Amino acid sequence: MQGAAADVLNDVVSRLWPGKQVRSERLAGGITNFNFRLFLEDRCVVVRVPGSRTELLGIDRQAEASANALAASIGVAPEIVAFDEATGCIVTLFVEGRPVPPVDLGIEPMLGEVVATLRRVHDVGQVRTTFDPFAVVAGYHREITSRRGHEPFAYEKMAALLDKVAAVCPFEPLVLGHNDLLNSNLIYDGTVRILDWEYAGMTDPFFDLANFSSNNELGDERDEALLSHYFGHVSSRALAKLRLMKLVSEAREAMWGALQHVISDLEVDFASYGTERAERFFALAERLDLESLLSAAH
Repeated sequence: MQGAAADVLNDVVSRLWPGKQVRSERLAGGITNFNFRLFLEDRCVVVRVPGSRTELLGIDRQAEASANALAASIGVAPEIVAFDEATGCIVTLFVEGRPVPPVDLGIEPMLGEVVATLRRVHDVGQVRTTFDPFAVVAGYHREITSRRGHEPFAYEKMAALLDKVAAVCPFEPLVLGHNDLLNSNLIYDGTVRILDWEYAGMTDPFFDLANFSSNNELGDERDEALLSHYFGHVSSRALAKLRLMKLVSEAREAMWGALQHVISDLEVDFASYGTERAERFFALAERLDLESLLSAAH
């Protein structure tokens, strides 16, 4: 697949910068797409070459470009240089910065800076796509089943718990969410920048907050600080919704891994990733007082 990605890159370079001498290097990281840094005469850019069959993950490259551009307008995402519709490749300016380890994300002042950045994103405007995490999980299950695959964990039990959460936290597409807040998508250059907008769409702000907390294992003790930064205060209802949405975030990750195991050509152990996140889902469900949280979140 990397050879095919290099061919796509060469095609894009020849059309966007005809006759130019362009040096490129593969960037580390990324298990869905291929990212290349290009050294042009006057600047460095990053070209993202989509992996195969990523549309089955619910990714719309035009929508990604729109969300990235909106976030770039407030200085959060890298500026888009070009969008190649023929290949789905997005070209952005290269942003110099350092990765932020998960352990640092729960510590002040970084926690406050990340949450303030999310608030700016949530207030920036609207895009045409939505990201309903409940529908995403169900859609991934249908795709797996249609390919005669199965989840390497108890999906039906997971889905039953999600139905309970959805009953008290029905999906409301209120804000532009990033919806994939892994630490690998965050860099710091004096301010927090967010990369990789392929799952962006209008969503529930509590999903984005829970996704950030859950993916980076901030721990329950940081929930109140996170909400205080976001809302200015902490209510029992908001705390309950955040903790329930952590379940939804873990379920999404588990199902993403399970579907990738079925559809991906990459030599990545997606089944283990999905199983690990499912184990985290069920461990969290066991630890939480679900009935109390469901009542408080209603």
